[in-house]
Amino acid sequence: MFDNILSKKFKGDGIIWMVFFLLCIISIIEVYSASSVLTYKSGNYWSPVLKHFGLLLVGVGCMIVVMNIKCKYFKIVTPFLLLAAFITLLWVLVAGHSTNGAQRWISLVGIQFQPSEIAKGAIVLAVAQILSAMQTERGADKRAFNYILVVSAFIVPLIMVENLSTAALLCAVILMMMFIGRVPLVQIGKLMGVCMLLLVIAFSLIMLVGKDEEKENPKLAITEQTVSAEEAEKPGMLDKVFHRAGTWKSRIIKHLDSKEVPPEEFDLDKDAQVAHANIAIVSSNIVGKGPGNSVERDFLSQAFSDFIYAIIIEEMGITGAIVVCLLYIILLFRTATIANRCENTFPALLIMGLALLLVTQALFNMLVAVGLVPVTGQPLPLISKGGTSTIINCIYIGVILSVSYTAKKKDEAGKPALQLAKKQTS
Repeated sequence: MFDNILSKKFKGDGIIWMVFFLLCIISIIEVYSASSVLTYKSGNYWSPVLKHFGLLLVGVGCMIVVMNIKCKYFKIVTPFLLLAAFITLLWVLVAGHSTNGAQRWISLVGIQFQPSEIAKGAIVLAVAQILSAMQTERGADKRAFNYILVVSAFIVPLIMVENLSTAALLCAVILMMMFIGRVPLVQIGKLMGVCMLLLVIAFSLIMLVGKDEEKENPKLAITEQTVSAEEAEKPGMLDKVFHRAGTWKSRIIKHLDSKEVPPEEFDLDKDAQVAHANIAIVSSNIVGKGPGNSVERDFLSQAFSDFIYAIIIEEMGITGAIVVCLLYIILLFRTATIANRCENTFPALLIMGLALLLVTQALFNMLVAVGLVPVTGQPLPLISKGGTSTIINCIYIGVILSVSYTAKKKDEAGKPALQLAKKQTS
């Protein structure tokens, strides 16, 4: 009943709308609370949250535009998005702006954005289109696997150089899409075997080539600074590829170090992010301190972005943590329900890929916040403060709503709804 009421007020699925608005409300509250460092730097208490609110409004506007586009037209933009992603990813490697030692940003017409955010959506679109075009009665044609690998080979390595965690998440989503798209299990198994081998090789190279930056320069662990590309030295090609190895090595060593350190000997400067995130979670005392009462936001780097989940737990307790998790789970399962009702495979695969992209990233962010995986730098989708990511994630929701509203649906018996309607009128 509640779903029907919402559906009359808003185009598309009412539950998806509800989840989106709840995530936005949580985002505004928690970004406002966690942005104490930004308010101190700007001298304006309202500036960070107003900027974030403005970006959310832009994102909602983009979402509404996309929501009103019929899903069949999404196929048209796929080659253009892939080309744009490839060019901008090359651009960011050559002349990107550096943030925390990684070149991930470029400026176009005065607008700064991350090309990897565009690339993720482009890859999901391409994979959905390939799998849907090559479906047979027994599953996806074997050639679909090869086409997906070719497309991914042009995009994923370019992301991996500067953002290993994003590349890994994207590969995981592609793998899940191939499983949903009924790619032969033999091919998926071989791919997973090759991926494991490459992972071992990459791990070995990181440990051999990378330098433990925190041992050589402990100040790097205290504060994270933004350095422009013009201010940094221009490295050679080899350094360009491996310059992030030191950061990856430091994070791996830190995470694998299982030695228990007494509280009085713990170095808050060396392990500042993990330490203050743990303090935020423990000091919540299960019930939380209440909205706006966080203490660790003043000490935790990226409290408004990468570690906002720790602030949510500190303020809202276990209940807040569970609610946020449930919202992403509802988003995934509701999207699966919409996909299952689609008559055609392309819209179904497309929205499942986008939902998996959002939920997998959210999962990694939450695991980082509670210390179960190494620090990855992934924001919490639709909650963390951001620019490109906030708008792009809103567009993903717009695509899901568009499919729920415009895609051809099956009836309960699995027959196309259009055929059922013709029988009823005849």
